[in-house]
Amino acid sequence: MQPTFVLVHGAFANSFSFAPLQAELGLLGHRSVAVDLPGHGFAATYPRAYQAPQDLEGLATTPGDIQGVTLADNAAHLIGILERAKQNGPVILVSHSRGGMTATVAANQRPDLIDRIVYVSAWCPVDLDVSAYYAEPEMATVDHTGMASAMAGNPAELGLLRSNFRTADPVVLAALKAALLADGTDEEFMVFLNTFQPDENLDVGTPDDRAQADTWGRIPKSYIRLTEDTSVPLAMQDRMIREGDALTPENPYDVRTLTSSHLKWLVEPAAAARVLSELAAL
Repeated sequence: MQPTFVLVHGAFANSFSFAPLQAELGLLGHRSVAVDLPGHGFAATYPRAYQAPQDLEGLATTPGDIQGVTLADNAAHLIGILERAKQNGPVILVSHSRGGMTATVAANQRPDLIDRIVYVSAWCPVDLDVSAYYAEPEMATVDHTGMASAMAGNPAELGLLRSNFRTADPVVLAALKAALLADGTDEEFMVFLNTFQPDENLDVGTPDDRAQADTWGRIPKSYIRLTEDTSVPLAMQDRMIREGDALTPENPYDVRTLTSSHLKWLVEPAAAARVLSELAAL
């Protein structure tokens, strides 16, 4: 039976960014489902202050519906989708970036629903919590200025992360492009930036949300490395792979590599679709 690919987005993203990849997968004969995690997609908050002309003071204070959404909420939502997808046959769970945290928790809780789990430059914490990895040497090359400069409001007061991706500040835009899509054109970057939503939840999990050998560790797993990624550097991706292999040496990662920044594989998804198609045949 043909598997169903279940696609999980990263921070500030949504199902919309997977549309080109889904088109390529469909043309290769595969079905796929792109997930909107709670508070994402059409459930996202776009404050009127975010529109033009922008009200930056209002943007910094307007509440957002993603406030209070937890990693557990994300995992529960994903598990509901996996349960439905599993009724149609095998399931390949694919996550990108921050979406790897949700995929890992779902795999810990319901390994029976997943026939293969695939991380695309995604977080799969094993030895540390995700927040702690940011202080590790592998993340030393990451330039946080773009995202920090785009932040609106105080996360502690808003109860969420909010970014002003509609800024016209050329310095902020250049920093964001360097972090996310340095190998794309300015036009591609602006299009992708306008698929982002302003709000993201704060919960990055606890030690209980790290990969567990007796559940997550039973699932065949693949890691797709993105060589030009400066947001989750290759050194950190390789560390995730090493930690996962050490946790379950009898079930190591199947490792693939794409020449891509954090987002280019979604802008030009043909190569990624071919890799995923190969994984479906394993």
